[in-house]
Amino acid sequence: MSSHLINLTGLRPNRRQLMAGIGAGGLMLATQGRVFAAGAENVIKVGFVSPRTGALSGFGQTDGYVLDLARKALAKGLAIGGKTYEVQIIDVDTQSDPSRASQLAKSLINSDQVDLILAVSTPETINPVADACEAAGVPCLSTVMPWEAWYFGRGAKPGEPSPFKWTYHFGFGVGEFHKTYVSQWNLLETNKKVGVLYPNDADGNAVRANLAPLLAKDGFTIVDPGPYEDGTTDYSAQIAQFKKEKIEIFSSFPIPPDFAAFWRQAAQQGLRRQLKICQVAKTGLFPDGIEALGNIGFNISSAAYWHKTFPYTSTLTGVTGPELADGYEAASGKQWTQQLGATLSLLDAGVSALQASTDPKNKAEVAKAIGSLKTTTIGGKVDFGSGPVPNVSPGPIIGTQWVKAPAGSKFKLDYVVTENVTDPNVPVGAKLLPLNG
Repeated sequence: MSSHLINLTGLRPNRRQLMAGIGAGGLMLATQGRVFAAGAENVIKVGFVSPRTGALSGFGQTDGYVLDLARKALAKGLAIGGKTYEVQIIDVDTQSDPSRASQLAKSLINSDQVDLILAVSTPETINPVADACEAAGVPCLSTVMPWEAWYFGRGAKPGEPSPFKWTYHFGFGVGEFHKTYVSQWNLLETNKKVGVLYPNDADGNAVRANLAPLLAKDGFTIVDPGPYEDGTTDYSAQIAQFKKEKIEIFSSFPIPPDFAAFWRQAAQQGLRRQLKICQVAKTGLFPDGIEALGNIGFNISSAAYWHKTFPYTSTLTGVTGPELADGYEAASGKQWTQQLGATLSLLDAGVSALQASTDPKNKAEVAKAIGSLKTTTIGGKVDFGSGPVPNVSPGPIIGTQWVKAPAGSKFKLDYVVTENVTDPNVPVGAKLLPLNG
């Protein structure tokens, strides 16, 4: 298994050595001035699963930096119940493959014998990991996918008791997308005709079943050509239907390569010209993907599960949003992304749950602590007592837009907040611009 294991028992390298070691595939690290008691009972092992390579690699691009911050914050151990535990974070790359995600989770459970698994970003990553944890009786906490695709997509039934004892998820759901999209789309005058492109996957099916009807009730006409398979390369039929129906709003939940193919064809075939709003989710989240589109990437609307202007502080590392974004840009030379805060919020919440447990080496106690967790991470509130269903804590999704960066900027794009209905604490920074404005 490809993993990065941090063993906190010796001298601490500098950042350059640390990042080089991580890039090489593994590193042994220990804490200066701190000796932990020997024995597995004094070591908390946390598995961290994300897509670092493959089609979903944008979601994992910043993970190395965030994990570095977390490991440094945990370098002197974690005090729980009068005892200090060594913490090992074992992070693995799913390569954007659900089957590999499941295999890695089983290896973390059976070979590494982890006490807790944290999984982040998209159903393709999270659901197979959560299923493996549920089957093995290992606590799992996850974020960054619609909770409906996590809860109902894994077999839970509306109105019935939760079938999950070990797995928990926090973050946005269809309800947040609904509020955000209505708020965002009402900022511009349109004919309220919405062309939707929903794939035949967990995200697409959850959104089709739950979001589209809510938007229709709010007066939007939904034009849906039907589900398509991930990896589709020709969207001519869908584009022709959207043009015929004269849609002025486009909304989609595709994997990034599929949206890039569709959007280029939409520009070539004249659909882009008639649109006033292009609202995407699951893609269009990160600057490199938008930048790769060239001029047709400007003014695409997105939604942020985290933005550097979120007014919250990491409970684990103590960094603020601007500090996290600026630190990443200084270390990497790349533009900050919303995944920074999402990944750190998962680590914030996971460590808070370990601290709240009476015994972090008792899996049932850790699961119980997650189920009653109430904290505020760098991404905002996590409260499993306030969920729409058991095992779920809801979270915000904020209306945003990619615009040309002002003159003198280091980067070509600026990512601005255009509405904040799901978390009014986040400041609105710009007016929504029409796609072709």
